[in-house]
Amino acid sequence: MTTTIRLAQQPEADALLARSPLAALVGMLLDQQVPMEWAFSGPYTIAQRLGSDDLDAHGIAAYNPEAFVALLSAKPAVHRYPGSMAKRVQQLCQYLVDEYGGDAGAVWADAGTGEELLDRLLALPGFGKQKAQIFLALLGKRYGVRPEGWREAAGPYGEEGSYRSAADITGPETLAKVRAYKQEAKRAAKTAKTAKTGRTAQAAKTARTAAPGGKGTSAGTAARAPKSDRPSRSSAAE
Repeated sequence: MTTTIRLAQQPEADALLARSPLAALVGMLLDQQVPMEWAFSGPYTIAQRLGSDDLDAHGIAAYNPEAFVALLSAKPAVHRYPGSMAKRVQQLCQYLVDEYGGDAGAVWADAGTGEELLDRLLALPGFGKQKAQIFLALLGKRYGVRPEGWREAAGPYGEEGSYRSAADITGPETLAKVRAYKQEAKRAAKTAKTAKTGRTAQAAKTARTAAPGGKGTSAGTAARAPKSDRPSRSSAAE
């Protein structure tokens, strides 16, 4: 798997992503709650700290968990949450060892369709639907891995000419476009959430107003029947 990658915006880190299937998977795994450049430079940082020019699934899976957390936590940290991400990286590598003999590239090497590849990615520890679809799009757009129906399986991230995710980054200009798209999506989601909260509050207020004894209801009108309709003391006592 060789191609030109510009995700980390660092020559050495991008070169590793270009030649190493495991580095690409780990970079995608780390792409959460941190800038994309930080996430995708992570595999290179890990490899350097392990004293290697690549990542090895067997070696990482067998690494002492506490020592691996320390390795990712050393400054500059590989991720904002190095402890939890160290665990996820090891879980991913253990899965690759158990299911693919440690060969990350085997996840997509013989996938016959986009749906089949998506299912394989969804089975990876730490890969939800969105992350799996983005990585599928990344494979198709940047690595030339294009089984039948890959764009459809990748959902909106597979669209040609879009700037939605890491799959669309080819350099600083496209990185800026993707970042702008993400910021706009966050603003839209926040606006929608605020509007929904406002509608819910208004509905609750309306319900309280319409309820017996609520504001806008004449005092006692709904709570008590007219005096003429109430039973007399004598009948009430019987």
